[in-house]
Amino acid sequence: MDYVLAALVGFFVALGIYLLLSRSVIRMLLGLVVLGNGVNLLIFTAGRLTRAAAPIVPAGLDQPTGPIANPLPQALILTAIVIGFAMFSFLLVLAFRAYQSLDADNTDNMRVAEPVDEPHPPLSY
Repeated sequence: MDYVLAALVGFFVALGIYLLLSRSVIRMLLGLVVLGNGVNLLIFTAGRLTRAAAPIVPAGLDQPTGPIANPLPQALILTAIVIGFAMFSFLLVLAFRAYQSLDADNTDNMRVAEPVDEPHPPLSY
């Protein structure tokens, strides 16, 4: 099962990077979401997948009696999901407003602030 999840993490990261390298703003946003999901799955897999009991200590004991699941990776992933959704919502509204004002989704067509007649900056040094 760990090999399947490792392959899935690799697929998510590769797909996220591929979409981030696109010139379309919507594809970039989707790439950011897929990359975030890949990282969340990586954290979840690194926290060891076990079918242990929930991390609840019974009343009257100082520690649990048997093996329990690690709650820290789950808490980190839940926080990352909330932050990732908020960031995606903000960037989606920002991309929508940029599309409304510039009438373009391609990043090459969004170069409004650059002068038209000036020479282009060097691509390498």
